Amino acid sequence: MKDTDIKRLLYTNLLCIFSIVLSIFIPSVFLDNFSILETHLTWLCICSAFVTGVNLVLYLVVKPNVSSRRSSLSHKVTRVLKCCIYFLLSCFFLHIIFVLYGAPLIELMVETFLFAVILSAFTTVPCLCLLGPNLKAWLRVFSRNGVTSIWENSLQITTISSFIGAWLGAFPIPLDWERPWQVGVAHLLYTRSNLWLRGWPGELTTLDILE
Repeated sequence: MKDTDIKRLLYTNLLCIFSIVLSIFIPSVFLDNFSILETHLTWLCICSAFVTGVNLVLYLVVKPNVSSRRSSLSHKVTRVLKCCIYFLLSCFFLHIIFVLYGAPLIELMVETFLFAVILSAFTTVPCLCLLGPNLKAWLRVFSRNGVTSIWENSLQITTISSFIGAWLGAFPIPLDWERPWQVGVAHLLYTRSNLWLRGWPGELTTLDILE
């Protein structure tokens, strides 16, 4: 495993973390009365856009999985359209999963869908950037001993950490409904982001497996 790849992966993850921090502070400069708790829906949209944009730019610049074959413009356009469709399907699929796990079907539909969007931004978007709309590659990476590079190992750990964080974030729901952090799905997002932030450094401890 080359040290350059490790450094590139580290910088990529640090910039992704920085994008989350920016989504908290930059909107407060342009939007009046902006708050994560009071305007949580706005922040969900902004954070999703920041994370998605940073991931796209980073993977276009770093290019960790460059193909030696040249593709035509029509092929690239088709690939982009497939990625967009996969992302939308991921949002709707996660929304359905959340409803099946107890989220209100109608009352908080917007909050639930936006949480599905931001979870897709943390999980589906990196998969699409690194692996493309290739379901076989997705199954290989998320199967046992299926990773072949540090980038795929990073993708596997951060994605699993995101889903675990979203699931663990549901535990505080019945504790106290009158707390401000119980608004919408804010507590789910906090736990999910925390698990994601704690998960990506664990990639560096598993490099000996890949070498």
